Parts: sequence; C-alpha cells; structure tokens
Amino acid sequence: MAGRASGKPSKKQGPTKGTGGKVRRSLEGKGATPPAHMRHWYKDKARAERIERESRGGGSSASRAPSRTRREDAPEVIGGRNPVVEALRAGVPASALYVAQRVDNDDRVREAIKIAADRGIALLEVSRDKLDRLTESTVHQGIGLQIPAYDYAHPEQLVERARDAAEVPLIVALDGVTDPRNLGAIARSATAFGAHGLLVPSRRSAGVTAGAWKTSAGTLATLPVARASNLTQTLQAYREEGLFVVGLDGSATVDIADVELATEPLVVVVGSEGKGLSRLVREACDQIARIPMNAAAESLNAGVAAGIALYEVARHRRR
Repeated sequence: MAGRASGKPSKKQGPTKGTGGKVRRSLEGKGATPPAHMRHWYKDKARAERIERESRGGGSSASRAPSRTRREDAPEVIGGRNPVVEALRAGVPASALYVAQRVDNDDRVREAIKIAADRGIALLEVSRDKLDRLTESTVHQGIGLQIPAYDYAHPEQLVERARDAAEVPLIVALDGVTDPRNLGAIARSATAFGAHGLLVPSRRSAGVTAGAWKTSAGTLATLPVARASNLTQTLQAYREEGLFVVGLDGSATVDIADVELATEPLVVVVGSEGKGLSRLVREACDQIARIPMNAAAESLNAGVAAGIALYEVARHRRR
C-alpha cells in the first residue's frame, strides 16, 4: 500500500481534539461598538495619522485646499537667523519669536532670544514642520519672527502731523513703486530730511512688510505711512488744502534744485524706476522736475531718487 511504501504515518483528517470551542468563539460577534470615549485605540490611531499627514505636508482637509494669497491684515513671519536678528536690532515691531526644537544654539539665536526677552516678545518653541508652514517654506534656519499687520494712517493725518508740529508739510507719495525695500529706503530718507509721512496707493504698490521694515532701519516706527484708495484723487485733495505737488520725471525741463515750490507745503511724488509717473498722476502735479545725471544712466532707483529730491527740498528750506 502507498502508506506502507512511504514509511510515513498518514495525516489524520477532520477536526482535532480541543478545537471546537475556538471555532465557535470565532463565529460569535464582538458585541456593540463601544462609545467614542472608550475607544482609546481610535484616538491614538487618529493622532498618529494626523502627525504623519502633517509631516508629509498634507495637513487637514482645509490645508489641502488650494493655497490662497495671504491677507494684507494677516501677520507676517520672516525666517532666517540674519534677517531675524537684523529685524530685532532695528526695532521692528514683533509679536512672537519662533524657535525650532533642538535648534543649533549659535550666537545669532542667543542674541535673538535675548532681544525678544528684553522687549517682552513671546518666545515659542515649535516643530520644524510648523515653522516651515509659518514661513511658507522659506529657508528659516530654525528661527522665525512674527510681525503684526501694519496699521496704516489716513492721508489727512499726515498733514495734521505737520500742523501739530507747527512745520511746513512735506509728504512723499509713491506712484507704482512695488518693491518693499524701496519703500523702506524712501522712509529712511524721508525721516532724515524732515518729511511728515509717506503716501502709497492701496493697490499695485509696495506696502509695509518685513522687507520694508528692515530696509528702513527702524524709521518706520516713527514715520507714518498712509494709504490712498485713489492716489490721483488724494493728490487733488491735498492741493485743495493748499499743498503743492511736484513729480519727479527724467523728461522734465526743470531741475529739482531749481524748484521754487520747495519752501511751500509740498508733496513730492516718486514714480517707478521703469515707467516713471503714470499719466493721471502726472496731470495732477503742479510741477514736474528732474534729477540731472549722466546720459549713460537711463534712470535712478526710486529710493535713490527720493533721497536726492528730499535733500534738495531740505536745502531750500534751510536758507
């Protein structure tokens, strides 16, 4: 027989002893589902999945939605050790300093923490993933500084500021200047030469951002910036109040040094480096002036042009 020829015992068919209870239990239901507060394993699982999802950058369903442009009234977080330290040194207003967990504690990080502590700025330790999201995935080097949204003044407040100081008004208006660093540089020159504020359009124009704060070297803390919903109409309103408007344009025939209106209540309008003054703004000016320069240079940076023009105005007023 086959069994004998193989020399091996044949396998026993059918159920073995002791398996009946196990089979019966496996066929039985597990009963009603326990309440949510008793399902500890569910919360642990959900938490683990959330952490894993966030580490991949997925976030919640809301974060997976298409990214939207940051609202103008939302705070801004700048990242990077040098930018953060420079902003704190310059006195940029800040609401929180974020430091990543287990960050390399070098001199810049220690200085940032010390300045923040001295100024009463909240110090928060966060994960690198959260810092990535706060800084919109820019290189932050484990540190970020939250800057609140800037509180813009009303255009009329700039004139009131000059009158309260019993001074001849001097306002700088920006037309088409879109680089915040230029705004910061102009604010620095405006403060140096006694201007009473900056006027910027509410659309298609640079605003007071972290870049503007850093370039201004802290002068934006004392120099107000006003926003105009319509720059041309605001300039017309200034003219009705007795201010003169002088625009800077390379095609003008009068040098800025020869402008006799410099001693009067004045608004100096600076255009963009490439396009200069827009047509409507140009028409709203009482006079157009130029900065004489070598023909090899087609135009000047807006910040440089503003500094030269304001120097000439200050020189006239000192006479």
